[in-house]
Amino acid sequence: MNVSVLGIDLAKTVFHLYGSDKSGKCLAKKKTNRAKLLQTIEALNPQIVFMESCGSSHYWAREVEKLGPKVKLISPQFVKPFLKSNKNDYLDAEAIVEAGTRANMRFVPIKQTWHQDLQL
Repeated sequence: MNVSVLGIDLAKTVFHLYGSDKSGKCLAKKKTNRAKLLQTIEALNPQIVFMESCGSSHYWAREVEKLGPKVKLISPQFVKPFLKSNKNDYLDAEAIVEAGTRANMRFVPIKQTWHQDLQL
């Protein structure tokens, strides 16, 4: 399946993914675990992947970039306005996609391993 945009709600063990085409139409809602995340992303073949910036997002961004798609991290404060009604993991992933596709969105730079080591 070829989704244009993929939003990932990161967690400790279970990840929720929301894939859409360029017009925003939902093409895929998937739930996967840590071991199968990269395989699932590869099967969806997105052009761009959005994630909320958090402690593990920089690691996952580097791993997903190795597969080919462009990865952009969004600060959680910029995703919150796009959440709809009752909060759940799929709605979080959808909000990440909506926030990421805004023309004037600001993104967090992906930190390399050495940079994260320096911060520790």
